[in-house]
Parts: sequence; C-alpha cells; structure tokens
Amino acid sequence: MKPLLPPVVVNGVTIDPGRIAAEAQNHPAPKGKPGHAWRAAARALAVRELLLQEARSRGIAAEPAELAPGQWETEDEVAIRALLDLAIRPAPADEAALAAHYAAHPEQFRAPSLYEAAHILFAAAPEDTSARTEARARAEAVLAELRAEPRRFAELAARYSACSSKTAGGMLGQLTSGDTVPEFDAVLATMEEGALALAETRYGLHVIRLDARARGEVLPFESVLPQLRQAHDKAAWLRASRDYLDGLVAGAEISGVSFDQQGRA
Repeated sequence: MKPLLPPVVVNGVTIDPGRIAAEAQNHPAPKGKPGHAWRAAARALAVRELLLQEARSRGIAAEPAELAPGQWETEDEVAIRALLDLAIRPAPADEAALAAHYAAHPEQFRAPSLYEAAHILFAAAPEDTSARTEARARAEAVLAELRAEPRRFAELAARYSACSSKTAGGMLGQLTSGDTVPEFDAVLATMEEGALALAETRYGLHVIRLDARARGEVLPFESVLPQLRQAHDKAAWLRASRDYLDGLVAGAEISGVSFDQQGRA
C-alpha cells in the first residue's frame, strides 16, 4: 500500500488534494522521482494561497484585464497581479553598471554575421540510428572526394543532396546568423572562407562549403542600451519577486511540503 501524502496546510487553510493532483500535470517529474511533480505542484499552490491571503489582508481590489478577445482574468489572478504590482519594487538599472557590462562583454553585442555558403544534405531523421550512420558514412566519403577535388562540389550536390539547393550547385545564398538551425549555424561560425566541414543537424548530415563571411561589427552602446535595460529589469524583477515570496514563506505556517533551498518554488 502506498503511503498517504500529507495534507498541505497554509496558515490553517488546507489545499485540496485534487487540485494538487491536477496541478502536478504541469510539473514533469525526472525519471525515477515520481514524487517530484507532486511536491512542485504543492509548493506552487501553497505560494498561490499565500499570495491570495496577503492580497485579502491588504484589502486589494483591481479591475480584471482582458488577456485575449473575450478572455478575462479570474478574480484570483487579478488579486495576485495587483498584489505583486504593489509589493515588488525591483532595483532600477544603473547605466554605469550596464556600460561596464557592455565593455567587458563586447562579443555579446555584435551585429549578425553574413555568410555565403553551399551544402550537400544527406537526409536522416534524428531517431533513425541506422539512417544516421549511413548518412554520416556517405557524407564523409563525399567530403573526402571534395577535399581532393573541390571543383566537383556542384556536381556532387546535384547527384547526392536531398535539398532543393542541389539545382543551384548546393548554394544557399546569403545567410545571416540565425537563418539556419543552431547546429548548422555553429559550424558556419567556426569555418574559414573556402573551407569545407561536416555538420550534423536535425535534418541529417551536411557537407558545407563557406565561400565568404562578413563578421558583424560590435554595436554601439547607445543602440544596445534598451536591450540591456530590458534584460536588467527582467532579472531585477525576478530577484525582487523571489525575495518577496521567500519573506511570505518565512512568515507563514506551512505544513505538508518543504520550502528549503533545494525545493523552494
């Protein structure tokens, strides 16, 4: 017989076990840890109850917002949003600190690089191990041929590639960082002009030739300042909200679920 799960009680209010079971569906459990989802759901609902209790104690009232055409916030959602708007005061951005971060990490603020590249695709689904093995063998054989005779790229693309670019000698035209899947992009970023390389992506194996690259310039601080402020504000709000919730938990009487450092919501 499975042991009964303890009731979760927040300042004298018991959380309905049925709600915890339903909420657990939103918290995937790591393999071998079936209780993880239940505990995560219990913590989430305990925090929600704490916020609602705090909102009621402050007498908070707010107008519901329309989330989408015809879809409005619930009373609980309105109360929690209004409480957080009132209680959380994130630290404002310090422009000098943002400038120091920009100066210390210029590579984070480059404009996208431009590439001219060609490829030969040997298609294979990620889950098809035998097809992947065969595609790699064929791609490596063609790569060896091209290293011996680079001028045959268009010929071999027309013969072997599973991409429609085969009719243009494998040419992909001008690409910018992010135009291709990340696995392909990562290989392009490491290549020298005129080089050949092999890339494995979700589509299969690619023999890539990089014809030209124009590296993006580091953007001026003024142009990235809005992006830096936005990132700061998001992180500052998350820190302030975590501190606020930790304070509510510390001052509450909660049983049936733990809020230690390893298991806090």
